[in-house]
Amino acid sequence: MMTSSLRTTLFNEIEYQSVTGKFLIQWWNEIDDSKQWQDAVFYVLCAAYAFVGLIALVQLVRIQLRVPEYGWTTQKVFHLMNFVVNGLRAVEFGFYWSVFHYRPKLNMILLDLPGLLFFSTYTLLVLFWAEIYHQARSIPADKLRPAYFIVNGAVYFLQICIWIYMKFNKSSFAIEVAELFFSVISLCAALGFIIYGGRLFVMLRRFPIESRGRQKKLHEVGFVTGICCTCFLIRCVMVAVSAFDKDADIHVLNHPILDLAYYMIVEVVPSALVLFILRKLPPRRVSDQYHPIK
Repeated sequence: MMTSSLRTTLFNEIEYQSVTGKFLIQWWNEIDDSKQWQDAVFYVLCAAYAFVGLIALVQLVRIQLRVPEYGWTTQKVFHLMNFVVNGLRAVEFGFYWSVFHYRPKLNMILLDLPGLLFFSTYTLLVLFWAEIYHQARSIPADKLRPAYFIVNGAVYFLQICIWIYMKFNKSSFAIEVAELFFSVISLCAALGFIIYGGRLFVMLRRFPIESRGRQKKLHEVGFVTGICCTCFLIRCVMVAVSAFDKDADIHVLNHPILDLAYYMIVEVVPSALVLFILRKLPPRRVSDQYHPIK
C-alpha cells in the first residue's frame, strides 16, 4: 500500500504541476493581449527578414561581380528572389499594425503573397537539381523549365481565383479553402525536394570516393534537402491545422509568440541556413587576354 509520505509527495507534485500550468496559461494570455509583446515580436521578425534579405542581396552582388558575363543564371535568380521575399516580409512586419488591421481576407492575401514567392524561390532550387540529375543521367531536360513555369503559373492562377472567391464569399469556408490550398502546395514542394534532392544525393553517393568535391556536394544536397523538406512539411501541417482551429491561426495579432515561432521555423532559419550552405561563388572565368596555343 502507498505510504502517507509518498501520497503527500505525489499530491504536492500534482498540485505544483497544476499551479505551473495555470501560470503558463495566464502568462501566454497576457502576452497575446500585450501591445508591447506584439511590437517586440513583429519588429524582431522585421529585423530577421531584413538581415536574411541583405545576405541574399550581398551574395547576388558578389556573384555578379565574379561572373558578370553569364547574365541571369539560376543561381542569381534564386538569390534575387530570396531578397524579394525577405524584403517583402520585412516591410510587412515593420508595418504590421496596418497589415493586420485590414479586413481579415485582405490581410490574409498580404501575408500569403510572400509565401507564394517563397514557394517559387525554393521550387527553383528543385528545378536546378532536377536539371543536374537529368543531365548526369543523359535524360532529356528540355521539358523541366517549361514545367516549372507551368506549375508556378497554375499555382498563382488558382490562388488568384481563390482570392476572388474570398472577396465575394463572406463565409469562413473561403478562408479554409485558401489555407488548405496553401497547405497542399507546401506538401508538393516538400515532395519535390524529397524526389529530386533524394535522387541527386543517391547519385552523388555512387560516385567514386576520390571524386573531386564529391563529399562537399553530398553534404550540401543532403542538408539543403533536409532543411527545405522539413520547413515545407511544418508549414503544410500548421496551415492545415489553422484552417480548422482558429486558436492556432497565424494571421492574427494576438498570437505573437506563435507567429514568431512559425515564421522563424518555416522561413527565416531555413533561408539563412540554405544561403549559408550555398554561399560558394562560381569559379572565375579565365581572362580574355589568355589565348591557348593552337
